[in-house]
Amino acid sequence: MKQSSRTGYIRKFETMGMVDGPGIRTIAFLSGCPLRCLFCHNPDMWKTDPKDAITVDELVDKLKRYKPYYGEEGGVTFCGGEPLNQPEFLYEAMKACKAEGISTCLDTSGFGRPDTFDDILSVTDTILYDIKGLEEKKYREMTGAPLRVTQQFLEKAQAHNVPIWIRVVIVPGFHDTYKYMDELADYIAPLNNIERIELLPYHTMGVNKYELIDKEYPLDGVPAMNKDTAMELQEYLIQKVATIRSNA
Repeated sequence: MKQSSRTGYIRKFETMGMVDGPGIRTIAFLSGCPLRCLFCHNPDMWKTDPKDAITVDELVDKLKRYKPYYGEEGGVTFCGGEPLNQPEFLYEAMKACKAEGISTCLDTSGFGRPDTFDDILSVTDTILYDIKGLEEKKYREMTGAPLRVTQQFLEKAQAHNVPIWIRVVIVPGFHDTYKYMDELADYIAPLNNIERIELLPYHTMGVNKYELIDKEYPLDGVPAMNKDTAMELQEYLIQKVATIRSNA
């Protein structure tokens, strides 16, 4: 990576996380995101704020306090916003964590600067990869961004053999069909190092945040996704992927 940055912007931390990567983890929420996903529930994270500034050394000092809880599997998960939006800081932070024996996990949509992907993936132990669309037109409608960038990230992740947890937000009326599960299965089945597949039910807990920033909520009127239905779709998807692989 040509540039380096020892200062980044982290909006908040969560400790003792149990669902955002292997083991017990500290979750670092990097602010700033170039995407405008219709179902985004953190519009307050779109921009960075000088008040969020933190150095790599300060970050590592904070994380080291929790090392006794991490055990063999746990560590730190960098999410956002979109952590790839701060590539130089993310790389330096992850590299410093690895030097301290702290496992790194990247929760990402895969949208960032392709010239930084190799360096970042070289210090990434696990990826939580958010699939937001499989086809150019629908992906743009959902995110406001081109599909090719996240495809490049996924190709690089495959080349680096980084373990991946697939995550897909399921929005009623958009993704909650078995047809979409079939399309996802065809997309996921050829990929290597897929350790887990999770469907995340869409929720409406972020609606009030749009009022605070005086923005209209894109999915106004769309109900929360039924969790039982999402689980049924998830089971179907996992089985479908397994069937495709066994027949390959």
